[in-house]
Amino acid sequence: MIHTPPAEALKDPESFRALVTERCEPAVLRGAAKQWPMLAGGDVGGVADHLRRFDAGRAAEVFVGEPAIQARYHYDETLAGFNFTRSTMPFTQALAQILATAREPGRPSMYMGSLTAETCFPGIEETTRLPFVPAAVRPRFWIGHPSTVACHYDTMDNVACVAAGRRRFTLFPPDAISDLYVGPIDHTLAGQPISLAVGSEAGDPRFPRFERARERALVVELEPGDALYLPKLWWHQVEATGEVNVLVNFWWDGFPTGPDQPYTAMMLALVAIAERPPAERAAWRAWFDHYVFRPDGHPLGFLPPEHHGVLGSPKENQGRIRAMVMRLLRGG
Repeated sequence: MIHTPPAEALKDPESFRALVTERCEPAVLRGAAKQWPMLAGGDVGGVADHLRRFDAGRAAEVFVGEPAIQARYHYDETLAGFNFTRSTMPFTQALAQILATAREPGRPSMYMGSLTAETCFPGIEETTRLPFVPAAVRPRFWIGHPSTVACHYDTMDNVACVAAGRRRFTLFPPDAISDLYVGPIDHTLAGQPISLAVGSEAGDPRFPRFERARERALVVELEPGDALYLPKLWWHQVEATGEVNVLVNFWWDGFPTGPDQPYTAMMLALVAIAERPPAERAAWRAWFDHYVFRPDGHPLGFLPPEHHGVLGSPKENQGRIRAMVMRLLRGG
């Protein structure tokens, strides 16, 4: 079951963080965006008109897929390339083509993703407010024909709102990663690694471990005005199932602790630890558990705070730790 938070969780960012974000579980937010002006007309035409009203005249990157791929944007058979092409055109032209060809049989599929409000639609953020999303967070827009976006994760917390069409999310928890057969991390469709197994037929001999993950999948369907909260690192395949689909999403870090991101630390650990002997990796795992993941609490919890040194308050010590790390990286 996917969590449905109480109404009071959606009144402001502090309540949302306490009642939703800190659970680190997906949450369905039915009707969270139903009051947006772009949804007032109840149809795709009204949403399109609202987008045109704020259009800054910028070009957009469009994914174009031939009918043979059935709008499943993915790698090609060699994994060296992709099964779609990228085209750049003015936003208004791309939107017009999507709308005009939506009902044409056998037409190529078109998909625009991650169009930022500040670049493409300045001012539109005032009409897409959610009281529980921090005010500084700006929306992004995802527009296209029916499509399937390959299962991936994000390194930021995410609220995704349907403005037109319908969306089906298939979710897997972060600890399913080893069963998802994740592809390359530096040769990706749109920035994040994807699962090669999600969407495969049951019993596919290429992905035997995926059968364990398949049983853990959570599926949620969203209608216009509905939203879904996705914690960072949750895997999600996203299917747009209307003739024309518009999604508005908000990304932010619900738990910022400084300028450095956890993913950065993981990438450095790849070159520092991943190829060491198994027994040494196990030793480092114990160190990471003790100092970073802390299953038994603070590593110096048995001492008064004045003796915690750089392991004291992160806000007070992040500068000292970053300086230590930079010195170590320089060989000092």
